[in-house]
Amino acid sequence: MADRGRGLLDCSTMTPETPPRSPPPGSRDAGIVVCPVRGCGAPLAWGERTLRCPAGHSFDRARSGHVHLLLVQDRRSKHPGDSAAVVRARRRLVEAGAADAVADRVAEMLREARVGPGARVLDAGCGEGFLLRRLRATLGVEPWGVDISSAAVELAAKALPAGRWIVANADRRLPFAGGAFAAVLAIAARRNFAEYARLLAPDGRLVLGVPAADDLVELREAVQGRADRRDRTAGLLEALAPHFRLERQATARSRRRLDHPALADLLAVTYRAGRAGVQRRLAELDALDVTFAMDLVVAIPASAT
Repeated sequence: MADRGRGLLDCSTMTPETPPRSPPPGSRDAGIVVCPVRGCGAPLAWGERTLRCPAGHSFDRARSGHVHLLLVQDRRSKHPGDSAAVVRARRRLVEAGAADAVADRVAEMLREARVGPGARVLDAGCGEGFLLRRLRATLGVEPWGVDISSAAVELAAKALPAGRWIVANADRRLPFAGGAFAAVLAIAARRNFAEYARLLAPDGRLVLGVPAADDLVELREAVQGRADRRDRTAGLLEALAPHFRLERQATARSRRRLDHPALADLLAVTYRAGRAGVQRRLAELDALDVTFAMDLVVAIPASAT
């Protein structure tokens, strides 16, 4: 994912017993992915082993099927994004059901917007692909995921070979043609609204998510001594206004009892685990009931009629 702080929607809770094989290259991908080289932007032909543009720029596909389109100038570290350890921690959490409520509500919102079978859906900050796998299983969408973490994208591609998985920076111009997607998802991800508007079809939908005021409130109180309940939605809507019109709001909320290893995973994915005081308090916790809450927004491009 793009470096986005905390968020769980990067992991699998729904992996088919026999994952479908990666689809062969063909017309469905024509013109969707574009060359990231500065001054180029020509369409990339998606081959079995390589993506290549008419100017001769080529990018190899990894064994898992994903492709790395993150240029050196578009990253701020040698290994940007989540580490493999953090990605695995997120996977364990969502496999325990921590993100089920969010996935169910996002699916409901897309269904109401008539985003269904075959619709091309991009998750900007997909992590290891949990949300796209769920939407593939429930709605039959065509999954496209982009993330800055190579470890996350590799795991996503292995879990769902039928998707298209790309390492790129969602903070910058993404390597896709304009108007290519029926929906763009950015759950606890970067707010690159002008770029999301460019990528959406005229009748497309943007689905955003920010942690609700009571998200992880019990854990924050236990390890930090207090839990400020901050409303992030108002700021989100203000930033959204120049590019999108609000269509719907909702909150996905669930409460789960986590044992000590799961609490350690949760601290790891929220980037609080490295603090000495946090580790001391964590050591005192055998289990804890934790609230998972996400404020969700569905918006349509401001230019839509």
